[in-house]
Amino acid sequence: MPRIIEITDFNDKELDVYARLTENQLLNIFEPDKGMFIAESPKVVERALDAGYEPVSVLVEKKHIEGEAKGIIERIGDIPVFTAEFDVLTKLTGFKLTRGVLCAMRRKRLMSVEEVCRGARRIAILEKVMNPTNLGAIIRSAAALHIDAILLTPECTNPLYRRAIRVSMGCVFQIPWTIIEDSDDWDSTYLDNIKSLGFKTVAMALRKDTVDIDDERLKGEEKLAIILGTEGEGLLDSTIDNCDYTVKIPMSHGVDSLNVAAASAVAFWELSK
Repeated sequence: MPRIIEITDFNDKELDVYARLTENQLLNIFEPDKGMFIAESPKVVERALDAGYEPVSVLVEKKHIEGEAKGIIERIGDIPVFTAEFDVLTKLTGFKLTRGVLCAMRRKRLMSVEEVCRGARRIAILEKVMNPTNLGAIIRSAAALHIDAILLTPECTNPLYRRAIRVSMGCVFQIPWTIIEDSDDWDSTYLDNIKSLGFKTVAMALRKDTVDIDDERLKGEEKLAIILGTEGEGLLDSTIDNCDYTVKIPMSHGVDSLNVAAASAVAFWELSK
């Protein structure tokens, strides 16, 4: 039975998650097992529920209770559903709700690198990708273009940041990912560990000593790890030097590079054939 609660008290502690907690407070980096995140829009919330994430509460524009949010409300049992008119919700959250629905959800335990990579043929490794828009776009491309898993270095923005989730269109819930934690000794030697799992490593970098992205040797590799670097600076030199292959996307009209999200889509499509 749905528990619909009309918002009358803006200071209700149960609304803190939507109105007063920062992204880092939600993610609770010091106690990640207690962390939460916000899923936005009906499609994204549905994908999170399908992936087994536990809802804590829902914030819904009143007109969507019998519309966009109806299916979600039917799925969540007696989880509180906070509701109000559009103007009230805008005042509460400070911005418009995408299609009138937000859902606070609990994080899951992070899987180990070995768990994420088990059975994978093509994986992506993101090194220091800090822009949540780029991260979300990369994850969406990875899910669409046959990448089996994603690994992130600790400096990357968290895939459960609200903007990253939204840009990925919920694909962050559809493709396995994890963070290469410092405590796992996967810091400066993480590529050696990836190689120990049977992967050949491909650095996407602007160097002259590269192989063509459609090189038959790449297509013939049973397991490939495609490594993409931070916006602007790209991959660390030590990472490139430690990779089995370095690949540069050929370009024309004097363009020297692509945004990392655009480059990821090209690389995923070509290297996962």
